Amino acid sequence: MTEPALKPLASRDNPFVKRLHALAHSARERRKLDETVLDGAHLVESALAAGVPLRALVVSETGLLREEHRRLLAAASAEVPRYRLGDALFAHVSPVDSPSGLLATIAMPASVPIDLADASLIVLDGVQDPGNLGSLLRTAAAAGIRHALLGEGCAQAWSPRALRAGMGAQFVVCIEEGCALLARLERYRGRCLATALREDARPLYELDLNGPVAWLFGAEGQGLSPALLARADRCVTIPMAAGIESLNVAAAAAVCLFEQARQRRTPTKP
Repeated sequence: MTEPALKPLASRDNPFVKRLHALAHSARERRKLDETVLDGAHLVESALAAGVPLRALVVSETGLLREEHRRLLAAASAEVPRYRLGDALFAHVSPVDSPSGLLATIAMPASVPIDLADASLIVLDGVQDPGNLGSLLRTAAAAGIRHALLGEGCAQAWSPRALRAGMGAQFVVCIEEGCALLARLERYRGRCLATALREDARPLYELDLNGPVAWLFGAEGQGLSPALLARADRCVTIPMAAGIESLNVAAAAAVCLFEQARQRRTPTKP
């Protein structure tokens, strides 16, 4: 296989280098330029597998020594420009403290209204930490949930940090961002469940989760907004050992979503 041509870049003042740094570090610039950055071989491979067009590929001098990176550079369309940066310059544009050695840029995927119908989904209210948001999407994807509604106060689902935490989940979950959550749930035909303490709360393992469920999850510390909590058809609690008060939102979501997945895979006893 012919090695693709790599254009060397050596200056922070190069227009592409400036653009890449802006995309990696500024949510405002990502919105303005309508692009985002994929960090690392796994995300680049996930994008290629999902048929997402790459706009550019960037590899560091050290990253070019890795066979996996060279394979991905060769696998992308011939029209995709490819750049080689020295390690220090690559670290400057990298969105993470420990540079992976390979970056790609893609157009910011459009937020398309989801046809909720009878689908199970996650509903995220004010989850501002991109790492938590990405972890929630990754957990949903792993549990077979393919729809996510993100309220206006959430972090960008396509920011580099959220993408890194999601590990490819953004390419398999249908994501609708900037939602008016209550309005979107008005005609939802399934149940809305929230992990919260309320008088009518029931332990998770006592519930039948075989039907469609909209799982409502709020931000760390603040939890769900009062209006969205009131929309919940039922609140659920996660049984825990004595002395443990709560789980973080990503861990709580994992317990809930995989309990639903377990029930759906377990044959009903006669």
